[in-house]
Amino acid sequence: MADLSKFDPNSIGLSTNNIFGLPFEEADARLVLVPVPWEVTVSYRPGTAHGPEQVFNSSLQVDLYDADVKDAWKQGFYMQPVEKSLLSKSDYLRHCAELIISHLSEGGVIEENEQLTRKLNGINQAGEELRQWVYERTKKLMDDGKLVGLLGGDHSTPLGFIEAVADQHGEIGILQIDAHADLRKAYEGFTYSHASIMYNVMELLPKVTKLVQVGIRDYCDEEMDYINGSNGRVVTFFDKNIKERMYEGENWKQICDSIVEQLPSKVYISFDIDGLDPKLCPNTGTPVHGGFEVDQINYLFRKVVESGRTIVAFDLNEVSCGTHGGLDTMDANVGARVLYKLCNFLIASNPQ
Repeated sequence: MADLSKFDPNSIGLSTNNIFGLPFEEADARLVLVPVPWEVTVSYRPGTAHGPEQVFNSSLQVDLYDADVKDAWKQGFYMQPVEKSLLSKSDYLRHCAELIISHLSEGGVIEENEQLTRKLNGINQAGEELRQWVYERTKKLMDDGKLVGLLGGDHSTPLGFIEAVADQHGEIGILQIDAHADLRKAYEGFTYSHASIMYNVMELLPKVTKLVQVGIRDYCDEEMDYINGSNGRVVTFFDKNIKERMYEGENWKQICDSIVEQLPSKVYISFDIDGLDPKLCPNTGTPVHGGFEVDQINYLFRKVVESGRTIVAFDLNEVSCGTHGGLDTMDANVGARVLYKLCNFLIASNPQ
């Protein structure tokens, strides 16, 4: 166990320590975070592959007192080192994907271009390899008795993790906070597109019995058809409908109660930062007006815990400070605080 006798939780976060400035090693930590610096298929703005590093740096500014879950950090949080080889591979394949996306935007047909077809096949193969890497990495941690969270990267990154969680826990439901439905089949030809994560989950992982989406406000006909044809397996609380319910007199507690009611006993949280109001994440890959305050989502998560349901794992993705050399760290500051609350709620939901 880590020796906390010399650790001052009220002092400055030490860069020589781990996430949130905590003095834990992986062996001592009850909760381990797996960073996945990957954003090959981002279709608008890049930068999320650097999210794990940026969130880590900002986490040193997070105060450790949490009125909802006191002293959860004492059970140990640890983030594994960022795999630089993954980041390098993502950067290279992202360049290939940009060529494909540019060709499509100009009306081109990928199948008619031998070079781009090879690049597309290579990207799809790399997506499958990443899925397996994430599966094996997270499964080992859970087999070792750890609670696990994943930090992306774009929203394609947690597929292997969700698969490992379902194998570990059996039937689970997903609570997705997002501006986008992510139910497109192989968007832009990429099997493991960030815009296809929930389609892949629902098609490939039958142990995921329910997908409850919250805050969706940017979606297409294909996705609406998928939701309507899911026989209730996908339940979507659209941002527009949530706001209209509030305008007409319902309070946030009533709306949260209706969301929680749709969830099964075991809940995996998938949090795309763009589910928040974009003033809180202006550099995320595809910002959309609308969304939530962080406190609203924290309240929802607290209600999940209070309902007696178990949060079994989580991912946080699409956090980016951009790649334009600016000094705007709002995204990482917000992301670090969102991450801390997710860690605390995971601990609260799994008492020792």
